[in-house]
Amino acid sequence: NLARGEAYTQEAPTLWDVDFRTAVAQAELEDRDRPGAYHTIAFHKSDGSGDVLIDTTRPELLPACVALIAHPDDLRYQPLFGKTVRTPLFNVEVPVFAHPLAQIDKGTGIAMCCTFGDLTDVIWWRELQLSMRAIISRDGRIVGEAPSGLTDPTGLAHYASLVGKSAKQAQTAIAEMLSTSGEMIGEPRAITHPVKFYEKGDRPLEIVTSRQWYIRNGGRDAALRDALLARGAGLHWLPDHMRHRYSNWVEGLNGDWLVSRQRWFGVPVPVWYPLDAHGETMHDSPLVPDESLLPIDPSTDAPAGYTEVQRGQPGGFIGDPDVMDTWATSSLTPQIAGKWKDDNDLFERVFPFDVRPQGHDIIRTWLFSTMVRSHFEHDVAPWSHVALSGWILDPDRKKMSKSKGNVVTPADLFDSYGSDAVRYWAVGARPGVDTAFSEDQMKVGRKLATKLLNVSKFVLGIGEVADDVVPTEAIDVAMLHRLAGVVDEATAAFEAFDYARVLERTEEFFWWFCDDYVELVKTRGYLSHTEEGAMSARAALRRALSILQRLLAPLLPFVTEEVWSWWQSGSVHQSQWPTASDLTRGLSSGPNEELLDAICGAIGVIRRAKTEAKVSQRAVVTEASFVTSIDAASAITAGWADIADAGSVEKWNISTADTNEIMVNVTLAPNIH
Repeated sequence: NLARGEAYTQEAPTLWDVDFRTAVAQAELEDRDRPGAYHTIAFHKSDGSGDVLIDTTRPELLPACVALIAHPDDLRYQPLFGKTVRTPLFNVEVPVFAHPLAQIDKGTGIAMCCTFGDLTDVIWWRELQLSMRAIISRDGRIVGEAPSGLTDPTGLAHYASLVGKSAKQAQTAIAEMLSTSGEMIGEPRAITHPVKFYEKGDRPLEIVTSRQWYIRNGGRDAALRDALLARGAGLHWLPDHMRHRYSNWVEGLNGDWLVSRQRWFGVPVPVWYPLDAHGETMHDSPLVPDESLLPIDPSTDAPAGYTEVQRGQPGGFIGDPDVMDTWATSSLTPQIAGKWKDDNDLFERVFPFDVRPQGHDIIRTWLFSTMVRSHFEHDVAPWSHVALSGWILDPDRKKMSKSKGNVVTPADLFDSYGSDAVRYWAVGARPGVDTAFSEDQMKVGRKLATKLLNVSKFVLGIGEVADDVVPTEAIDVAMLHRLAGVVDEATAAFEAFDYARVLERTEEFFWWFCDDYVELVKTRGYLSHTEEGAMSARAALRRALSILQRLLAPLLPFVTEEVWSWWQSGSVHQSQWPTASDLTRGLSSGPNEELLDAICGAIGVIRRAKTEAKVSQRAVVTEASFVTSIDAASAITAGWADIADAGSVEKWNISTADTNEIMVNVTLAPNIH
């Protein structure tokens, strides 16, 4: 990056956390609502014609004021543009400028620009080429040296009383001085306003001047910004609306990517600097190691042409003291995973990758930084798809995080419910959607895993059937066609990375299969009628079981591996993904949903009648009288043997009517309690 001009170092205004004592990148910011107060302060026109009132929440920055700024269209202040005013307390002459970022309806409509109160101050300072009067040090306290331009004896005395105070202490002191001098109009007016914090910090960020390393990211280069927007537009986003988070972030960048940090631990910035004859650091001439020597630690290694004894000596060298931001290193995860530079054959085969799975909250950090590095290094996006997960929410619908102390470690959950049950709950979270932590869902997952064990045991224990037997009974054929549709849907959903949809459709079919189909055909499968009918049921059950075990394998990996081992060789996770043709091979007829609905509807109304009579589902029905449509009656007739077995029905009759419902009147055997 450095050789191509994509990385650079410079002394510039930098967002700074005074507790962590480190620079902070734009991606690490968060706004927090904090109480504050508007102070109305009188600046004095240099020609003596009156005062200009400004509202500020940071009166402690008065010594750092370098200009007053109003909107070009604000008629109130147009006569002042190009003229000067003097600051209260410090009597420093500052210009009045027009700039479109000034807000006509905020406060008095004219603002003081200080070095630096917020990011708007930085923009004004840069674009209007204003003076530098920084007064806050890296520890958040007022520096000892008075800013340039402050020469008034009274002003210097005021400033001396602020030295060493924190920003908050200085604010209180300045407010008292202004009140005493009569230059604060009225009392401070309490407000609540958003203040920028480092995402891990406890105090508001300051903006200090420091030397940092940057990588260009389009924040100051429209062409590069457009190129990175095009890279994002070319990705397949899951869910699709998340692409707007990427584009909004890139379009809102106001500076390059700050990648250096002032911390003890991290990957060191691998450069040194020569020292001149006076021992001053020559930052504009960094000493860069040969790529073949990387990685290096400039705090312990010496650059080529120097020896360790020259470290810190005039005419010698000094190592860069900073380390890289977390995202500066993790932005290379595709290259690291693909063994870039170490295994060119592997890298060429896997890069660019197919998918990046990650959380939606780090699109602006991990995803974007990875895109920037790949764009520069390979001129391509590092993957073609982005699958985004949501947050896990606690019972109060708040994001679970270690810092908030509301996380639940999974070890105990595995012991209570099993790994598959916890995974079941996790898989139910749709891409990009926040999901509530729920042990109730884990209980459902455990029930599903247990049911898979039980139904596998039943199907494999009902009796043998030759591999070449093809199901012939209408209900068996219709069931396999219904499952074939599920396979197609699940395959399409997995290809779209919608794992939750796979679980939803597979689970829906599975419970129908267990509760309705298996109950309907199990008596026939035990050779209660004809051998042909039994073999049809057994073959259909085994075909379906093989498919269901493979469909569920990515979702419930442990229980599916267990049941697969009962009757198949190898691992289910290395088996072929199922296809619809696996199910429909050799079948003599096509899908028949109407048949399934009618037969299942018939057994359903018999079950309901027993439930309403408060008898066991095994209770014998001496007679069942159905009323339904002609088509449903035909289907019920075709499947009556299975219905009679499942419902314990001795006699039945059916009549037709113009209806879409299936109605039944049952006569229970006597002495049923």
